[in-house]
Amino acid sequence: MQPADARLAERLLTDWQRGFPLTERPFARLGQARGASEAEVIDTCVRLLAQGVVSRIGGVWAPGAGGAAVLCAMAVPSERLQAVAELVNAQPGVNHNYEREHRFNLWFVATATDADRLAAMLAAIEQASGLAVLRMKMVRPYRIDLSFDLGLDPDAAPRSPAHAEAPLQDLAPAVQVAHRPLAALVETGLSPLPEPFAAWAARLGCTTGEVLRQVQAWLDAGTLRRFGLVVRHHEVGFAANAMTVFDAPDDEVDALGARLAAQPGVTLCYQRERAAGWHYNLYCMVHGRSRDATLALVHAAIAGAGLHALPHAVLFSRRRFKQTGPRYFRS
Repeated sequence: MQPADARLAERLLTDWQRGFPLTERPFARLGQARGASEAEVIDTCVRLLAQGVVSRIGGVWAPGAGGAAVLCAMAVPSERLQAVAELVNAQPGVNHNYEREHRFNLWFVATATDADRLAAMLAAIEQASGLAVLRMKMVRPYRIDLSFDLGLDPDAAPRSPAHAEAPLQDLAPAVQVAHRPLAALVETGLSPLPEPFAAWAARLGCTTGEVLRQVQAWLDAGTLRRFGLVVRHHEVGFAANAMTVFDAPDDEVDALGARLAAQPGVTLCYQRERAAGWHYNLYCMVHGRSRDATLALVHAAIAGAGLHALPHAVLFSRRRFKQTGPRYFRS
């Protein structure tokens, strides 16, 4: 039998990665749904944040919401990998940085409030490292859903990441300039307080109702993909992840991407621009509790989408150097 606080943590992590209550006292509402007090829910969230299991309680923006972002790769000599990874990590706009199994062995996502700042960041990395940075800009998203079905029975077989969203094919409506200060707070995340949205309203000089209505409007428009507990997958047992890349015919990539995005276990799927020396244009991500389980999901997704004839590569991660939230609206 698990302690009550552990069961509450599991329920929060499983149920509230999306659909977080947009009310004045959201933690009280969460407690009502799970037979716990507001204070117990807040204490549990504080603990999950401190442990790094939850990176923040906030929003996940859809592609096109604002700012600038690009997936980058570098071919780094093995003896320099740690040093170059630290150099890349030092840039605040780098939010994910992994070693992957490939000649291009360092992969990171860089974000900034605009394209000029993003370009300057990447140029600084190239100058400091003396190495080229491949840039693969997103063209079209087909699925963006990094929420995880954690399961509650410790004796049950691990389950694959959950799917709770329809596939995408268009970029989302952008955040208006007047709303960017609120967007920066959504990106940073809520403080675990009894009335966290009121704290945002006080900083912005508006009412709590205005804050809640705007966040809901972003969710309704698809500008926010979800609002809730943003879970760090390694910390909840999804220790393996594989990025699979395909060289798809340009006139077929949308149809193929839509099929791939619909496969069980695929959490991310999108088309990206090709780069010099990198001819792949269709990407998907699969996370699992083990390498074998993840590879089985990858093979099943390829078969299910009918992509076995396409040139492709599977790049498992080896080391995670950095995993934080993006900085589309925070300077």
